[in-house]
This record gives sequence, structure tokens and C-alpha cells, in this order.
Amino acid sequence: MPLREKKYQVHGLTGQFCDASSELMYRRTIQESVRLEFSLAVSVAACVFGMFVISDYYLLGLTRSFYLLLTMRIVVVSLCLLIAFVVRRWSGNDYRVWLHALPLWVFATGIILIVPLRPESLSTQITAVAVATMGFYLLIPNRLTVVTAASLYLNIGFLVSAVLFAGLTPIGMLLLAVLLGMSNVVGFFALLRLERLQRKQYAMLYEERDQNRQLHNEIAHRQSLEEQLRIAAERDALTNLNNRGHFMKLAKGLLKRSQYEKVPFSLFMIDVDHFKSINDTWGHSHGDWVLTKIAGVCAESLRPSDVIGRFGGEEFVVALPNTSPSEAQMIAERLKMKVAELSSMEEMSKLNPSITIGVAATSADDVGLESLITRADQMLYVGKRGGRNQVVVCRDARSDSS
Repeated sequence: MPLREKKYQVHGLTGQFCDASSELMYRRTIQESVRLEFSLAVSVAACVFGMFVISDYYLLGLTRSFYLLLTMRIVVVSLCLLIAFVVRRWSGNDYRVWLHALPLWVFATGIILIVPLRPESLSTQITAVAVATMGFYLLIPNRLTVVTAASLYLNIGFLVSAVLFAGLTPIGMLLLAVLLGMSNVVGFFALLRLERLQRKQYAMLYEERDQNRQLHNEIAHRQSLEEQLRIAAERDALTNLNNRGHFMKLAKGLLKRSQYEKVPFSLFMIDVDHFKSINDTWGHSHGDWVLTKIAGVCAESLRPSDVIGRFGGEEFVVALPNTSPSEAQMIAERLKMKVAELSSMEEMSKLNPSITIGVAATSADDVGLESLITRADQMLYVGKRGGRNQVVVCRDARSDSS
């Protein structure tokens, strides 16, 4: 049998889960409704039991038997109402079996005591016992085993009292035993079926919730994988900047928006100076480390609206929307200065890193991104031929005139 099915297997005679932890969880989920139903049922039953004092008075008058019955009924009603109040106000999470079983035994004792005090009313008491037996099983929510024990106590005690105090004949005792036995059988199997159905419903609901939780976790896992795949497709693995393809996609969108809004647009091409020498001298792993440091400095120095990506090798590219050539030059100079400040780091002191930046800017509607990249690349090579570690700006004539 699968572990899940075994966990929610219901016992054939008690109607409870065979697994103790599952039964405890089930009890805790129905605790509030059981408290309400139990306190209400006990209160109603106590009131009905107390109301029979009227019939006692008409049958017995103000006799000693009447006062004994009155005292017994007051005790039973008071105890049951007190238990109902305590159960209703109980704030603990544990299911108190003895507290739920106590009123059943109190009621049973009270009904049994009626026989010696009113033996002439045996015929009516038989009906009351049969009804009380069914009520134990069906009206008061409880454990099947507890209800069965209380019902057997009531029936056996009533039979003994009927024989001792009401002069019940053997034939009458046999017939009464059969009647009460039938009441117990009907009540037992009715409550057993109800207990089993309730637990099967709970097991199905819990399994559905468990499946929903697993589905939710699976969806979250797939979303996480999709996000990882998206990042892998959009990000450069070394520098964590936008890769070339994703940068081109973002930059084209920014350029179109700038052209639509009639605002200037600028673009940088950045190259790490003497990077081949760094690789040859210190090794490729050290060169990769330098690239990540420079990429981090550049990304931190840009504005939130700017987009940076790794164009390839030691080259980076930056798109700056709504940025004039003069503003672009100021930003490029700041980038160059920030990279130069890396030399103050002890591990960078021997490398003396620097960058050369080519800048292209435009405010024309017919200029494409590839054209801007080409012009910025040309300016980059002008700067590299001119000694590196500098910013060279290519100004668009229409941009300057505006």
C-alpha cells in the first residue's frame, strides 16, 4: 500500500485514521466546529432532561421521591451546562476526550437513577433510553469508541436497574435487551459511516491541497528556471552586463523613442587599453578579473536610464537616451576618471588600467543604431591611435545645429 494511502487509511471499527498524526491533524481542523456543536447539543439535552421535572411533579407530587429526582436533575443539568460552557470557552489546541465524554456518563447515570425513583414509569423510560442512545451516537459529536462505551453503560445499567427495582421479568429483560441492542447497532453503524465519510472527505481535501502546493512549487521552480534562462540569454556570463544581442535590442528601442520625442541620443564605444598586454603578462584569468572590475565601475557610474553591454572581448558599448554630445562627453570623462581611480587599489596598482572612449551622438530621424556604432567605433580608433586613455566625440551636424 502506498505511503500516502496508508497515512489516510480509516479503521473499520473506530472510524478514525489508523495513523495517529493524521487523526490529530484532523481533530485540530474540526476543533472549533466540534466545540460549537458539542456545547449546543449538551446544552439542549440538559434543558430537555431538566424539563421532565414537570412530569415528575404531576406523577409524584411533593414527595421524597420527587425531591430526590429534582436534586438529581439539578445536578445533571448543572454539570452538563458547566461542561458545555467550559468546552465552548476552551482555547487549547488539544482534544480533551475525557471532557467530551463526561456529559454522556452524567446523562447516562441520571437516566439510570430515574428507574429506582420512578419504577412505575419503566415503559416510558424504555423509550427515553432508546432515544438517548440514538442521541449519543448522532447528536453529540464525539469519538465513536467513547460514545459506544457510554451507550453500553447506559443500556446495561438501565437493564440492571429495571430488573432490580421495576421487577422486570426475564422475557421482558430479553425483549428490552434486543430493543436496546438494535438501537446501539443502528447508532453505531450510522456514526461509523459518518466518521468514515468525514475523514475520507478530509483526506481528499488535504490531498488536493497537497497537489496544489506541489503544483505551485513546480510553477515557481519553472518560473525560476525561465528567469535563469532569460538571464543567461540576455546577460554576459563574465561581466553580468547585457550581452551584445540584448543590448542591441534595448538600444534600438531607446533610439526609436528618442527619435520619436525629437531628443538627442548618444552612444559610447569603450575599449580597455593594453588589454592584450595584461593577458600576456598576468594571464587570462587576471584579465577577466580586470574586465569585471572595469565593467562594474562603468555600470555604477551611469544613469538609470542608460544601457550598457559587453560588445565583445575588451569592448563595451553604452546607449544614452536624451543626451546631447556635450553631456555625453562629460559622462564619458567621468567614466574614464572612475576607471583610472582603480589604480589606487593595491591589487590594481601595477596594472594602471585605463580606457579609451569613442562617442557618437545624433538627433536625426534617419540614423540607425548600426550607423551610430560605426561612428563611435571610428572615434574609438582615433583615440587609440592618438595615445589611448582619452575621449573622442563625433558630433552629428544636425545635432550640433539644434
